[in-house]
Amino acid sequence: MSGDPMLSCRDLSKSYGPVRALEGVSLAAERGAILAILGPSGCGKTTLLRLLAGLETPDEGSIHIGDRLVDGPGAHVPPERRRVGMVFQHYALFPHLSAAENVAFGLPRATEGDRRVQAMLGLVGLSALGHRLPHELSGGQQQRVALARALAPQPELLLLDEPFSNLDARMRVTVREEVREIIRATGTTALFVTHDQEEALFIGDEVAVLNGGRLEQLDAPATLFHRPRTRFVAEFLGQTGFLPARVTEGGLNTELGPLAQRVDLPPGEEVDLLVRPDDLSLAEDALGSARVYRRVFQGMHLLYRVRLPSGRKLDVLAPHTQFIAEGAPVRVWLNPGHALAGFWRGEALGG
Repeated sequence: MSGDPMLSCRDLSKSYGPVRALEGVSLAAERGAILAILGPSGCGKTTLLRLLAGLETPDEGSIHIGDRLVDGPGAHVPPERRRVGMVFQHYALFPHLSAAENVAFGLPRATEGDRRVQAMLGLVGLSALGHRLPHELSGGQQQRVALARALAPQPELLLLDEPFSNLDARMRVTVREEVREIIRATGTTALFVTHDQEEALFIGDEVAVLNGGRLEQLDAPATLFHRPRTRFVAEFLGQTGFLPARVTEGGLNTELGPLAQRVDLPPGEEVDLLVRPDDLSLAEDALGSARVYRRVFQGMHLLYRVRLPSGRKLDVLAPHTQFIAEGAPVRVWLNPGHALAGFWRGEALGG
């Protein structure tokens, strides 16, 4: 990455017995940026977080926070000296302390500390609730107290470990917007761990995708979504289908018809196109060669799962007013409005 990184990790590896939790991970985060770490369970996200916090020591590699080497050959700075704040999955608030006392924990017991507590409660919108105990607060309010406590010592790096997983879906959307704005307001560099693709794409300035302890891709959210470098990233980000295509002089030929998209390959070569539900359209047609085998109502949309003559199954997103019965014949066509990502012999097209 260019610019001035607050966090820089190079070739990090960590094993637990025979299990290789991280393998040669290198990444960086700019000052004031939010880096989302995304991946399935067991991919190494938590191990990476523990290494950054100083709770574990890497077997290989180095970690810089700001201009300080905190882990590397001959160096290991303990957690309490790293200037790293943490927001845990379960908040970890002291149940017998008020919101204000939780925020004050670890700060100097002086007037300056009191002012800092009030400033932090104001920042997270809880100035009037500092006297309440954690059980007297909603889940979203508890999360904001945990965030205020982590930010109070003015850390150089803020680590958030799946902080919204205990919230219901509606509150999760609201709280993640609030948390993103709060982190932005402080200018703190943050690393946000999640397994939720939508959450990562929303909150991260950049998103790092881990798989099996390895870094698959690190990019801006839009780049990651539209130009995945590996099939794993393509499949992990959202509902995904793959449609075989043959290169022609004019573009690509698929089971759904020709696509005027040129690729830098000779005619006759075969590629797999990445097709998401909103890249397709469908219409009920008695002469259609595809059939609807499932219809899923999603409120504002309907998701149709269709089976093509080849037996290949694809998902198609349609307006909630376009009602087609299960089992009905349909015509399906490509309607992406943009160049489709794809893969040739395991490599990303144009990669």
